[in-house]
Amino acid sequence: MTPSPEALAAYLQLVEPPIHLLSSQQEVQEGYVVERLTFDTGTGTPVRGLLTRPVAEGRFPAILYAHSHGDRYDVGAAELLEGREYLLGPWGPELARRGYVALSIDMPTFGSQSVQTESSAAKALIWYGRSLIGRMLEQQMAALTYLGSRADVDGGRIGGFGISLGSTLSYWQAAVDGRLKAIAHLCCFADYATLVELGAHDHHGVYLLVPGMLNEISTGAIAGLVAPRPQLICVGRLDELTPPLSVERALRETEAMYAARGAAGALGFYEDPGAAHQETLEMRSRVLAHFARYL
Repeated sequence: MTPSPEALAAYLQLVEPPIHLLSSQQEVQEGYVVERLTFDTGTGTPVRGLLTRPVAEGRFPAILYAHSHGDRYDVGAAELLEGREYLLGPWGPELARRGYVALSIDMPTFGSQSVQTESSAAKALIWYGRSLIGRMLEQQMAALTYLGSRADVDGGRIGGFGISLGSTLSYWQAAVDGRLKAIAHLCCFADYATLVELGAHDHHGVYLLVPGMLNEISTGAIAGLVAPRPQLICVGRLDELTPPLSVERALRETEAMYAARGAAGALGFYEDPGAAHQETLEMRSRVLAHFARYL
């Protein structure tokens, strides 16, 4: 496959579903507002969304927050408000206090969509030549459509962010969806062929299986398709999901694609030598600086 956003979207068979807001409730917290949303995305199951925003009125930059996995199918979008054990704290309140609107929705098999297990959903899709990660990307695209339609969001300043599963969703979506103007992601950037070579691929979930993918494109090339838009990649050197060799090979390919677009300066990379699968203070600082600069 020629690495292009259109070719990747076609390969993943992405079709953005419609999204309709069914209900909205809001509550004012200390220094920010929470909106509890319910969407219809054509799945037959109402989809929960959680949004944080500044208390002040205006049009703000926004972050589409892709939640993580961590084998907690009950958490999903609630991560935006509650955090996870590998995060320093929840991102939603911090982003709102810093002047961003942030939205997260439950991915298929998580939260409000946990009516079907990951294994069941992935197997059914694979039998039809599709993938669960593709279905998740479609939901994220729909969420981005909603986010950009809000009166309090500047549609030209929307970024994407996530850790782990959320990391993959963020840079894969940005590869095919130019509406994301800048992205940052933590702890899930690795060359998959190298993971297979090292025997480290089984640390990743079945949601990530795309039939025949490694015969067509690499993750380094997917991240490279984000160029020339700003991208920050953060990993922990001790993370078993991203062994150093797999990171090095993926990064080399991404760097080459950014350089070819004359955008080498728009690609940031940080590896924490003492971190495993976790956010660190330096990672958070760099992510906040990245979005402050580019959004």
